[in-house]
Amino acid sequence: MMAEKKLENLFEDTLRDIYYAERQILKALPKMAKAANSEQLAAGFEQHREETETHVERLEKVFEMLDKRARGKTCDAILGIIEESKEIMDEYKGSPAIDAGLASAAQAVEHYEIARYGTLVTWAKQLGMNDAARLLEQTLAEEKATDEKLTQLAEAEANPKAA
Repeated sequence: MMAEKKLENLFEDTLRDIYYAERQILKALPKMAKAANSEQLAAGFEQHREETETHVERLEKVFEMLDKRARGKTCDAILGIIEESKEIMDEYKGSPAIDAGLASAAQAVEHYEIARYGTLVTWAKQLGMNDAARLLEQTLAEEKATDEKLTQLAEAEANPKAA
């Protein structure tokens, strides 16, 4: 008979999901930076790539706290979001709308991450993993800040140029 699954199992599975997602995002961001027309957007993607490396390191620390090896679990959601960003890069290459599309695709990534990290923070607190919760909260705050920067860039620059 299978052991009953509990919140600890769900926490670990979700941690593995976002770990996989962050590693996929690391691969996608340089391509998005290269595809951007806006120097500001390209620089933002490069800056977020550096932040994402820190996010991966924080996740690895959380795995250590659990006495688990850091390993990912295939995340179909992030693969789909990244695939959509590839389609935008292909279909809008050289177009005035490319940056608006890239900003939108990046926000889809951010919103997924915000949802995952928000959940992980809540669960870590519920499980009494306060050190893990603090690490995850740092990343959550950075993801929210990136989302806000993308909104500002889209509204001030990318969307008007696309129109």
